[in-house]
Amino acid sequence: MDRNAAEPIIETSAAGPRPLLGLREAIALIVGVVIGAGIFKAPSIVAGLSGSAGGMFGMWLLGGLVSLAGALCYAELATSCAHPGGDYHFLRRAYGRPVAFLFGWARFSVITTGSIALLAFVFGDYMQQAWPLPGLAPAFGTAAYACAVIAILSLVNLRGLRSGAATQNWLTLVEVGGLLLVAAAALLFAGPGPAQPPPASDSSVSFGMAMVFVLLTYGGWNEAAYISAEVRDGPRNMVRALMLSILIITTLYLLVTWACWKTLGLGGMAASETLAADVMRQTVGAGGEKAISLLVAVSALTSINATMIVGARSGYAMGCDWQRLRRFGRWDGERGTPAPAMLVQGVAALLLVGLGTAFGGGFKSMVEFTAPVFWLFFLLAGLSLFVLRRREPALARPYKVPLFPLLPLLFCGTCAWMLYSSLSYVSSQSLGGMNAAWIGVAVLAIGLLLLPWLRTQPDPESRQ
Repeated sequence: MDRNAAEPIIETSAAGPRPLLGLREAIALIVGVVIGAGIFKAPSIVAGLSGSAGGMFGMWLLGGLVSLAGALCYAELATSCAHPGGDYHFLRRAYGRPVAFLFGWARFSVITTGSIALLAFVFGDYMQQAWPLPGLAPAFGTAAYACAVIAILSLVNLRGLRSGAATQNWLTLVEVGGLLLVAAAALLFAGPGPAQPPPASDSSVSFGMAMVFVLLTYGGWNEAAYISAEVRDGPRNMVRALMLSILIITTLYLLVTWACWKTLGLGGMAASETLAADVMRQTVGAGGEKAISLLVAVSALTSINATMIVGARSGYAMGCDWQRLRRFGRWDGERGTPAPAMLVQGVAALLLVGLGTAFGGGFKSMVEFTAPVFWLFFLLAGLSLFVLRRREPALARPYKVPLFPLLPLLFCGTCAWMLYSSLSYVSSQSLGGMNAAWIGVAVLAIGLLLLPWLRTQPDPESRQ
């Protein structure tokens, strides 16, 4: 029996998602989600764990290939099960509503809203350094910038999908242009890289750790699934958007890494605390540092806007699935946006900014220590490809991942390895005297406690 036949989907609004996005908007959103502030720090860490320049570039290329394998898996899921719920919908079809809810809860409570808040802090930090707000201490100036950007971008996206997508197009264009300028500065003005010995590393350990940071920097392309029901000519354009986005991102990452290596050398990259700023200072002078600060701020803005667009859609999916959350399942058909979910998401992110201002680095650690939860559900989403092929063999699949089952196994194996690596890291950390691994457990435990409450109100008649 099909699991979905026994589990209702609540029709909470006559309106629903419409295909308003073209290929360009889909690519801008994926690229914007993925390329964040990480590319300005991760190359330094990867260089420190690499034994040679060739090994370093090989890791970034391998990260792109692994991401492409995952993107091809998601292309099959997104074209055969197009839905604004994205991963939530895949998990629901494969494992049922309780598992999907735990994912949706973790995503809303920490993964998405926490990411928005952290990115807003990154934006605020750089803006406060470049243009400090008068009369405010640095911490409060950063918080003021963070709150302002969350409020403004929430309003932009509440105006509608077209407004959010247009903003995303411009921000992504500026972000990509800035990264290309970093590479151009190294090409035109940098001399030969300093002759420094490569950093010492234990190759048996360093490769794995370096790939953790590489894959984290590539993370986010899976968010494309949340717009699968809103892309024109979806089956064709979703595949193209995922593949072209990974190609663009990989090329940009290789170019930025090359620019840093050409300017600073492998040892200089490993020793740098402000990698992109050091490159620009050596190539175009002191003014380049402020330009990099602005570029990091734009990158944070780009990721915030894209995360808001896709994040609210998982809240909408939960609202369509649970009677007690039905208010989240309302879709503004005129504007093409899940307005209630978008509004609540913005308010929650603002509350988290307040929490972050109060607790400082502890808040950042709390969000980062939930990484195992993310990788657990990412692994389950990958495995859902196998589950759905077996359970729903007659389902129309406009696109099938090539080299099945090899590519899906590669993707799932990578997710399992990242889950293990994140668990190992978190288990070795502490926060407030408590082992950090309990933070992820607590998030899931709260979700489990909410499940009985959600089930106390029976669902009405539903559509199939």
